[in-house]
Amino acid sequence: MDYNILATTEKITMSAASSQLWMNLRAIGDPEPKVSRSRIKGIVMAQTTLDPIEAIIKLREHMESEVERYDRLFRVFPIVARVPTEIETIVEEVQRQAGVIEEGQKFRITLEKRETDIRSLEIIEPVAAVIARDVDLKNPDWVILIEVMGKMTGVSVMPPEGMLNVQKERYALSTKAK
Repeated sequence: MDYNILATTEKITMSAASSQLWMNLRAIGDPEPKVSRSRIKGIVMAQTTLDPIEAIIKLREHMESEVERYDRLFRVFPIVARVPTEIETIVEEVQRQAGVIEEGQKFRITLEKRETDIRSLEIIEPVAAVIARDVDLKNPDWVILIEVMGKMTGVSVMPPEGMLNVQKERYALSTKAK
């Protein structure tokens, strides 16, 4: 299945998380989302007709008013492009997307690896080397997300709000409500 959104969940709740993601994508305006469980336990894949980064931002807004509809999802993030898991190809895709990072802006690389023997630094170092901007791990203007899933890798260059940490943000909403 093609996908442009990934979500993490518990291995035993993949079906419920898939349904939840499908319903929430419908609620934010996607008339025909496609959602399925990945062969990798704990990962749900979705194909949205919406821009994937905008979809995440809309999901965050939706979660603020419908927080109970997100209890099976852990994190939800966009995949702008999928490329073969080859370091040179990943670097080329990051370079292609990184043009949005302007002079004076800072970035962070977030790398998730599943079903690969490639070491993290084998990816992070060449990617960082082609971005002529400063790194800020705590408060970046941009996040370079690299999701290695076996033979394919998802790459997204996005603002930090393009990633939805459901558990963390649900907790923040619950403390704000008190």
